[in-house]
Amino acid sequence: MQVIVHGGAGASPDDPEARQAVLDEAAATGVGAGSPLDAVTAAVRVLESNPRFNAGVGGAVQSDGAIRTDAGLMTDDRAVGAVASLPGVEHAVSAARVVLEETPHVLVSGQQGVDLAADYGVETDCDLWTERTRDRWAEVDPPEGGPAEHLGWLRDRFGSTDADGRDAGGDGTDHDADGRGPSSRDPSDHDTVGAVARAGDRLAAATSTGGRWLALAGRVGDVPQVGSGFYCAPAGGASATGAGEDIARVTLARRAVRRLERGDDAAAAADAAIETFGEITGSDAGVIVLGRDGSVGSAFNSDAMQTATAKE
Repeated sequence: MQVIVHGGAGASPDDPEARQAVLDEAAATGVGAGSPLDAVTAAVRVLESNPRFNAGVGGAVQSDGAIRTDAGLMTDDRAVGAVASLPGVEHAVSAARVVLEETPHVLVSGQQGVDLAADYGVETDCDLWTERTRDRWAEVDPPEGGPAEHLGWLRDRFGSTDADGRDAGGDGTDHDADGRGPSSRDPSDHDTVGAVARAGDRLAAATSTGGRWLALAGRVGDVPQVGSGFYCAPAGGASATGAGEDIARVTLARRAVRRLERGDDAAAAADAAIETFGEITGSDAGVIVLGRDGSVGSAFNSDAMQTATAKE
C-alpha cells in the first residue's frame, strides 16, 4: 500500500510541526488498511478528527452559524460517492463511502445525507465546534433575514470575484472579516484534507472539508464535485485543495489526472495542473497526485501546503 495525504493549501499555519505529525499519522494509518478505498477513508478520518484542519471537527462556519461538512471519494474503476452540506457529521468521508457502496447515486446532500449516513452507522449530531471557531465566530456580527440579506452581509467578508474568478479589487488579495484590507486569514481557512492511495493497480482518492468561512449558508465548493476536489482513474488519482469556486471552474483534480493519462509522472502532472490553474484563475490551490506507476507528486501556489507519504 502506498499513501499520500495533504492538509490543505493556504496561509502558512501556526505550529506546522504539530500538524505534520498528524499528517504523518494519517498516512501511516492509511498504509495499514486492506484496500486503497479503506486507506483513503482511514487516513482522512484521522484528519477530520483533528481540529488543526478544516474538516470535520473545527470546520468553517457558514453565514447562519452552522458548520456543514462535504466529502467525496472515488476508485480507479470510477465508482464514486460524495456528500454535501451535512450538519453535525464529523466523518463526512464515511458518509460519502455510504453513498458509493449503498446507493445508485453519486452525491447526496443536506439532512437527507445525514439521515442516510446515520442509517448505515456513521455518527451524526456531532459537536464540530472548537474553542478557536467559537472565538472567531464571536468576533463577527452575524446577519439576519433571508439569503439576499446574508449575501449583502458576507460580500466583503467572503470576498467577491469577477467573471473569470479573479479578485474583483484587482489586487489579488483576500480581505479581512470587515473587508478593510489584506487578510489576516485564519491559516485553517483552506485546510481541506485529502488522500490518494495505491495497492498494485488499484487506486482511490478522497477529499473532505468543512468549507469556507463566512460562506452563504448551504454553499458547496469543489470538494464533493467529481473532477474538481477529487478524481481517480486507471492512470492515477488526485485530491485538490484551495480556492473552491475556482477549483470547480477548472476541474483541477481531473486536470491533474489527465496529465497522467498523457504520460506525465505524478510530479509533472501536479506541477502542470497548478501552473495552468494559476494562469486561468489567479487563485491559490494545491494538489496531490499518485500514479498507477507509483510516482508521487504535489504542487501548490499558495504560501504553504503540508503533505505526508507512506509506503508499505
